[in-house]
Amino acid sequence: MERYGSDVVTGTAAISWASAAGGHPNWWARRLSLVRGFARYLHDREPGHEVPPAGIFPTRPSRATPYLYTDEDIGRLMEAARSLRTSWGRTMETLIGLLAVTGMRVGEAIRLDVTDIDWEGGLLVVRSTKFGKSREVALHATAVAALRTYGDERLCLGPRLKTSAFLVSTRGDRLAYDSVQKTFHRLVVRLGFPRPTERYGPRLHDLRHTFVVRTIVDWYRGGVDVAQRLHRLSTYLGHFDPSSTYWYLSAAPELLALAAERLEPDTGDLRE
Repeated sequence: MERYGSDVVTGTAAISWASAAGGHPNWWARRLSLVRGFARYLHDREPGHEVPPAGIFPTRPSRATPYLYTDEDIGRLMEAARSLRTSWGRTMETLIGLLAVTGMRVGEAIRLDVTDIDWEGGLLVVRSTKFGKSREVALHATAVAALRTYGDERLCLGPRLKTSAFLVSTRGDRLAYDSVQKTFHRLVVRLGFPRPTERYGPRLHDLRHTFVVRTIVDWYRGGVDVAQRLHRLSTYLGHFDPSSTYWYLSAAPELLALAAERLEPDTGDLRE
């Protein structure tokens, strides 16, 4: 509003600001919705503020609401996967654990080759990412140990081993995305989780959401400057832009509450 030389929010300025960010109309609509909420708050106190109308930007359905797993949930999923027959169970158990502790995308884990693991450095090299870039993912020592154990078991496939992929099927091939998803869905149903729908998990990809939310929650609780460190998390996750990582702030009520607590000392009590 300073740029527009106005002391009040106007619909024209708000729409212009929302659409100036670039990207898809979904993103513009999300930005405008934030302005609308703040404008409603201001309008109740000073009627001169305008509330921008809804429905200005045509949008597609927003992304599914993530299911946030607890430690117990992840443990049960890994245990259930381990109970599957043949080496498929160990592969699924390892995949679930890897996604939970790294926040990798499912496709990135499937494309992981044996040569992409730096055992001494405790690093994974993620290639052919969503945006065509490579990155390194650091591993905890316990994760390295778990992957080493799986790597030894992988070699037991012997002549059936036909691929350089680290995670392999019972036939010794690279994993098929559809097979992984179908097996995970069966595990979820068997364990009594809510049935996944188009709009709500639990999904395998939600392990990535859970990783991000837990990381940010731990930062807030530890008094870390989240805004200053968020770009590191974006790089770690392979996000093209930090705004993609900011989306996770709305994924958990606990995150919103912690963010509000952090902001309160700076803004004072706006209710007065």
